[in-house]
Amino acid sequence: MLASIDFKALANPAIRTLVAYDPGHDIPSLRQAFAEQNGLLELGSNENCYGPSPKILIGLQAELNDIFRYPDPSGKALKLAITEKYQVPLESIVLGNGSHELLMQFAQVFAGPDDEVLVSRYCFAVYPIAAHAVGAQLKVVDAFELQHTMPFGHDLNAMLVGITAKTKLIFFANPNNPTGTWFSFAQMSDFLAAVPANVLVVVDEAYIEYANNSEIQSALALIKNFPNLIVTRTFSKAYGLAGLRVGFAIADARIVQLLEPIRESFNVNAIALHAACLALADEAHLALVCANNAIEREWLQSQLTAMGLLVLPSQTNFLLVHFGEATVQIEKALFERGVIVRPMAGYGLGHFLRITVSTQTDNQRFVCILKEVMACL
Repeated sequence: MLASIDFKALANPAIRTLVAYDPGHDIPSLRQAFAEQNGLLELGSNENCYGPSPKILIGLQAELNDIFRYPDPSGKALKLAITEKYQVPLESIVLGNGSHELLMQFAQVFAGPDDEVLVSRYCFAVYPIAAHAVGAQLKVVDAFELQHTMPFGHDLNAMLVGITAKTKLIFFANPNNPTGTWFSFAQMSDFLAAVPANVLVVVDEAYIEYANNSEIQSALALIKNFPNLIVTRTFSKAYGLAGLRVGFAIADARIVQLLEPIRESFNVNAIALHAACLALADEAHLALVCANNAIEREWLQSQLTAMGLLVLPSQTNFLLVHFGEATVQIEKALFERGVIVRPMAGYGLGHFLRITVSTQTDNQRFVCILKEVMACL
């Protein structure tokens, strides 16, 4: 009798067909499997290979003594640090358990079964999940072609054309994951000026700290002119706090107020709150991380290009690389040698692999192993 219960039928209709976010391989198990060899080379999750500020590890010792207490539910100390750094009002900040949580919540609050959520092809996988979870219609507009100067990048003009009376939310990242591509501050400003005021635009800036192209600037400077603009950030990438899961969004205070009723109580833990404050304060470490990443990104791109591979332009800490028909075979061979990269078939980019830019030592090791793999084809 119990075995015959159809629990799927009991679920919210929007949830029944939802596919969970795929985080990739079982990394903890693989670390153990390759521990006695040269160790696992983890180049699949775009983590900061240089780690967080050393000041964080020292500064967290006192915080550990109070882990029996709940964290500050408002995260006020972190919000004040964000206010000081970005010169935004306190009431315009909302904290999340990573920016992933916030992306889901914006869809939960502002979209529903009768609405459209607009994205570009080759967008971050969480945007479609957020739309489908609330039963909204996902509308995908075409990105640029491979032959474009910004291959597979977002076509903002196409996105404008895609807006209809049903459009409630627009999601995109700048720079973009998984392509690494970007658009300029001027293009962003022109785009926002053309978007109807009743359509919310969520700009995901998870990788903005890595950008060193002078044309790229944060959209935060545009919020005062466009109340429908929401900017999300994370401490998981350049700040090196992926394991603590903390992010934030900055938006019009009226938007933030609408998220409060659904925000989980104490959604950011005490250790993450304190670590994020310390991370923001250590600007020298952030600058060092980003400078090293830019050097290694250029070196790795040059090495891969010299091997005859097509490497998309990137302003992030990863490269999207075209391997053609041999992609699956190459990814498998790398995996067998303890090298984890990110297959892109789930993004509609089956002939590509996404490779995290790591330290000089790791990048050199990766190139050597890749040459060995390709020589065996």
